[in-house]
Amino acid sequence: MRSPTEALSSSFTSIRSASSWFEVYAAFSTLMMLLRAVVNDLIPHQVRSFIGSKLKSFFSDRQNSNQVSLQIDKYWDGQSNELFKAAKEFLPARITETYKSLKVGKISKHKSVIVAVDGKQDVLDEFEGIKLKWKLVEALQQEDRRSKENEETAFTLTFDEKHRDKVMKKYIPHVLSSYKAMKAEQRTLKIHSMSNRHWKQSDLTHPATFDTLALDPELKKTIIGDLERFLKRKELYKKVGKPWKRGYLLYGPPGTGKSSLIAAMANYLKFDVYDLELSSMYSNTDLMRAMRDTSNQSIIVIEDIDCNKEVLARSNADNDDSDSDSDIEHPVKKVVTMTKSFTLSGLLNYMDGLWSSCGEERIIVFTTNHRDKIDPALLRPGRMDLHIHLSFLRAKAFRILAFNYLGIEGDHPLFEPIEELLEKVEVTPAVVAEHLLRSEDPDVALEGLVNFIKEKDVDGLTSGS
Repeated sequence: MRSPTEALSSSFTSIRSASSWFEVYAAFSTLMMLLRAVVNDLIPHQVRSFIGSKLKSFFSDRQNSNQVSLQIDKYWDGQSNELFKAAKEFLPARITETYKSLKVGKISKHKSVIVAVDGKQDVLDEFEGIKLKWKLVEALQQEDRRSKENEETAFTLTFDEKHRDKVMKKYIPHVLSSYKAMKAEQRTLKIHSMSNRHWKQSDLTHPATFDTLALDPELKKTIIGDLERFLKRKELYKKVGKPWKRGYLLYGPPGTGKSSLIAAMANYLKFDVYDLELSSMYSNTDLMRAMRDTSNQSIIVIEDIDCNKEVLARSNADNDDSDSDSDIEHPVKKVVTMTKSFTLSGLLNYMDGLWSSCGEERIIVFTTNHRDKIDPALLRPGRMDLHIHLSFLRAKAFRILAFNYLGIEGDHPLFEPIEELLEKVEVTPAVVAEHLLRSEDPDVALEGLVNFIKEKDVDGLTSGS
């Protein structure tokens, strides 16, 4: 045990030691302040920044030696790099509210303001537990760039080296597939028509969707289900040796919504539409050329096939072995002579013959007012796979129109008498829609519709008697 004298001596020693440390610290702080002042006065700011950046880079590289950085250039061997485009569209969706630096703009083909990264801040993403960092590299940051024509030159993607395999095999394909889905959602659909044996395109702005179509809900469900199955069965079609296409026949009276259904299908699938006029085809070669020039993921429409004299005439000609009949007895023969190289068999060959392999993921839609007038060879599966009957308006479909045009949800006192009348009077959706447009007051519009259907019912009874 220490004596009191020894303890007192030790305390004085500790105090003296602490005092010495304070003196050393004060002297060191003074020296550092003097050095900083000298450095600031004698060394230019640019040199200090350069040295600082080099030191930061040195220690950062040593700390992040396990990081992998992929560079995604805007061009690859002189061609646009699809992965660069994908990253450019993909990254804005990963920007959070904490992101401080953005580019914004508005262009005609986009309905709303668009957002893009500007390269001043990294964009962070996370995929299956992997943390990833994106950065946009601009032309002005690269010494070998002499032109400002294309400022955006590359993206860099940085991540931990241990995730390299998953990033290459799963994350990058995820970016590409997301980009494809986004472009499909954003792109403006086109409708193509034949002019001078060449396709001319315009924007397809028809607003019809499956939500707005006045169709029986069960029929609507059947059509959507068939389209969905078609899209998912690429490998099945390949396995069974069939071209990846599907044929539809839309038939029913005029005004029952055949054109609106085609537009709804196009908007649902995000497919372009090709309106093929067979009367503009003068040979099987013309038909082959026209089909070859259509794109994948498209709907090819042949309207009013029952009214197309070329197909009907050529169908008769294919089955006509007699040369003794006069032109008066067979007036279509003159048409056949003028366009003798175009035949019904040419059309059939495109639908399920050798020509049907020209392209894939296509829908072929025929429309007609009279299915019984169509050549039976066209009607069989493989050519017209699904026959869709669009008939006169009935109760369930009427309620869709009432909601679309008058905003009526649920029930209305006039619904019951209208629906009773629709069950026995043949009225098309187009006619009913026209009457619903005649007043913005739901009561007035529905009363006018009731009176119209009653008058039509009376006229029908009168004409029937």
